[in-house]
Amino acid sequence: MNDTFLWIGLTNVVQPINIFVIVLGTLIGMFVGAMPGLSATMAIALLLPLTFQFEPATGLALLASLYLSAMYGGSIAAILLRTPGTPAAAATVIDGYPMAQAGKAGKALGFSLSASLVGGVLSSIVLLTVAPLLGQLVLNFGPVEIFAIAVLGITIIGSLSQGSALLGLLSGAIGLLIAMIGMDPTTGTPRFTFGNLNLFGGVEFTVALIGLFSIPQAIRLMTRGNTDVSGRISSVRDRMLPSARDFLAMLPNSLRSAVIGVFTGLIPGTGGDTASWFAYNEAKRFSRNKAEFGKGYAPGIVAPEAANNAVVGGALIPTISLGIPGSSSTAVLMGGLMVHGILPGPTLMTDYGDVTYTLLWAVLFANVALFAVGLLFTRACVSVTKIPNRVVGPVIVVLSIIGAYALNNSIFEIWLMLGFGLFGYVLDACRIPTPPLVIGLILGSVLDTSLEQSLLIGRGDWTIFLQSPIAAVLLTIAALSVLQATPFFGWLGRAIRRSRGLPEMEKDAGNT
Repeated sequence: MNDTFLWIGLTNVVQPINIFVIVLGTLIGMFVGAMPGLSATMAIALLLPLTFQFEPATGLALLASLYLSAMYGGSIAAILLRTPGTPAAAATVIDGYPMAQAGKAGKALGFSLSASLVGGVLSSIVLLTVAPLLGQLVLNFGPVEIFAIAVLGITIIGSLSQGSALLGLLSGAIGLLIAMIGMDPTTGTPRFTFGNLNLFGGVEFTVALIGLFSIPQAIRLMTRGNTDVSGRISSVRDRMLPSARDFLAMLPNSLRSAVIGVFTGLIPGTGGDTASWFAYNEAKRFSRNKAEFGKGYAPGIVAPEAANNAVVGGALIPTISLGIPGSSSTAVLMGGLMVHGILPGPTLMTDYGDVTYTLLWAVLFANVALFAVGLLFTRACVSVTKIPNRVVGPVIVVLSIIGAYALNNSIFEIWLMLGFGLFGYVLDACRIPTPPLVIGLILGSVLDTSLEQSLLIGRGDWTIFLQSPIAAVLLTIAALSVLQATPFFGWLGRAIRRSRGLPEMEKDAGNT
């Protein structure tokens, strides 16, 4: 069956409309990524309403290509402005900007583009092979196991969030509460609707996403003013395409960094920024010219760029096969499935195999499209970096309002989107991470339904979750991840070190 879906997906992705949207998404993603301060997640959230007009496979191909190309687009601002266009491009600044200052901006962008191609293609191949195997493995999962997977997804992503793990878990719990708004799927009883008929159908997921990711970013752009333009590289005059000799020289570094990116992406809650720094560190460790790093050295550009593009395929593996988003961007991609009435979960690759395999192939084709589009349009993206922040911010707000209204032609959902936007801004101000909230919002319905089904099967006996070995193991891992986030584990670690006579670690060391 999987082989059939594999070829159906390939047939779908080579249709002219899908090739067109892949190229279009690649172009949009590059321009968005090149704008300092914008992110792939925000762009995907804004374009979600547009995909409602397409077939599911076409809409997801658009979002996947945008996600992938925004990773490369972030390196454009990093190399030319010394300002990462996306968080994943932060490590690229170290060697990319000095190389551009030396009059080799085109060469730096060419290394970034080529490394992105290698990392993206390798991760796409892994995605096409590993995700179906995991999907086959979970075919026998019932409501009990699906409930355990949902719990694990929320707790792991919450505990692995940047900053306080407790705040990450709190954010995930808030997402679960928001997901409970609406009619109970089993009894039909209204929950948390406060008598408002507009909430009886629940919170529109796309409306929440647009508000949480777009409005806070627009506010930040408008309040912080224009980007500092001192030292800006205003043009790209040299050749971008690396020579065959340069490409072969960078290949081992690219492949090693791509493997790092894939494995980092597999861990829920991590992202391209983590993979980029990890790959940069390993490239420096393996290099014979360690002193050259930070001075415009090509391997210092290749490593983070190969890693952050490889994260895309890695993060999609748990998303596709288990229904657990590997990152905030893949969580929004799952929102794209929900827009089309496709419920994410372990049965995604069987119940909706044609759509899922089209998405997998689209990721591979998007990497090739990124290389071609990047060579043709990277120089045009230089002009995007000159747009003032106070122009970009209001445009984002207008697009957000249009997107929220276009879903159901509802004024109420515009206000709801703005409410989520202000809520997201408050969360950012309090340093409460938003991605766990989104994961809770996505997995909430899955968790709710599977919990009620499991208790019906067990006739109200909660020990049914311990009778399944798979569910018991998954719930144990989830419990350990929650305990790890508590102060008890820190106290226990210090007690063990004292008992062994080891020196105490500095208080701030664990927060760096």
